[in-house]
Amino acid sequence: MSSSASSQTNNYNISITPRAEAHIRNQLELTHAKHLRLGVKESGCNGYMYLLDFLELPERNDLQIDFGNGVNLCVSQTDLSLVEGTEVDLVTQGLNSALVFKNPKATSYCGCGESFALGGVTGETGNTSTGQSVATDLATDVGSK
Repeated sequence: MSSSASSQTNNYNISITPRAEAHIRNQLELTHAKHLRLGVKESGCNGYMYLLDFLELPERNDLQIDFGNGVNLCVSQTDLSLVEGTEVDLVTQGLNSALVFKNPKATSYCGCGESFALGGVTGETGNTSTGQSVATDLATDVGSK
């Protein structure tokens, strides 16, 4: 672990459902990664999209949230304001499963579910593309119901 990365209890209201936690733990084992980074980038028709990276080591500015049982989530301090309060869930439809994100700050989602908008949040997002393997294909944004 980088000496500058800080390990935190979950003071950011980021949650992972038990199904998503089991899926993430399995993916971490399959990729031999130690951490999963949750981040965002400016993209899509609505402004932002989620990124997931499997990591061996957190980056210097990452906050770490230990969910226990081998699930350690990293969030760049730059991206924290955009993902704070997000619930990560695993949804299965037919034979397909995907991680979905329920972000209470999201004000709208595009029709294809790939991007979301945040009301009143501006600024650049961090670079989250340095991980071992990007898992973006497994991620979908969903609105609160």
